[in-house]
Amino acid sequence: MRRKIIRIDEKKCNGCGRCASGCPEGAIRIIGGKARLVNEFFCDGLGACIGTCPQQAITIEERQARDYDEKQVMANIVKGGRDTIIAHLAHLKDHAQSAYLKEAMDFLKEKNINIDLTDKQEPRECACPGSQIMDLKTRPEDKKAGSAGVRSELQNWPIQLKLMPAFAPYLDHADLVIAADCAPFAYSDFHRRFLRGKILINLCPKLDQSYEPYVEKLTHIFQGNSIKSVTLVHMEVPCCFGLVGIVKEAIKNSGENISVKEYTVSIKGDIISSRR
Repeated sequence: MRRKIIRIDEKKCNGCGRCASGCPEGAIRIIGGKARLVNEFFCDGLGACIGTCPQQAITIEERQARDYDEKQVMANIVKGGRDTIIAHLAHLKDHAQSAYLKEAMDFLKEKNINIDLTDKQEPRECACPGSQIMDLKTRPEDKKAGSAGVRSELQNWPIQLKLMPAFAPYLDHADLVIAADCAPFAYSDFHRRFLRGKILINLCPKLDQSYEPYVEKLTHIFQGNSIKSVTLVHMEVPCCFGLVGIVKEAIKNSGENISVKEYTVSIKGDIISSRR
């Protein structure tokens, strides 16, 4: 059938990944340093990705394309977790797509997933500028040494697991450092020792009410991004060892074979153990 669908100008695209994060349907992925429309029946043609593209590389055209399938889209979206579901529903609501919105809500009802769009506390993916996806490897001007002469090795933003989309472009084929929140402050050489050439995810297994969302989000990250390795860095306090259980459960659920190395940091800031 002929319908509206996005077109990506490869010559203009710089591979920044903002369009991928602005597409909760999962129609766009960064492949070979360029944005690609990987599933045309996931593209609703509403153009949420256009406003996120700094290169003006995305337009909407009418052409022959596979039918957009809301149920197929929802089956893909639920894998990304609650925040991704909410972002998609809000996207449909903002564009007055009542028919698609009804299909989406019916799908969630069938799966016993309860989402209330009238709840003002519901988060929306990337609603806060501080959670905008940025691949810092592509910004050499930001890699200058700080006032103390120590260069930041941070490769990505956001770094908090709660804010990070499961299919952020910088996760593809990445070596991950998954750190408890306190570890980078306690261990003074964290950037040089652990971050160089790696993607950072951090969380606190103690302060949040439930670990299940962490397991779910990490499972999707491990399943969808061909992760090469995981380095765990946590404190010596007992609650911090919950991070190990979260990561191991997520790897098991994902069915992937991922090598893990674990480091324990003392309160005084020394590495007191490491193991694979």
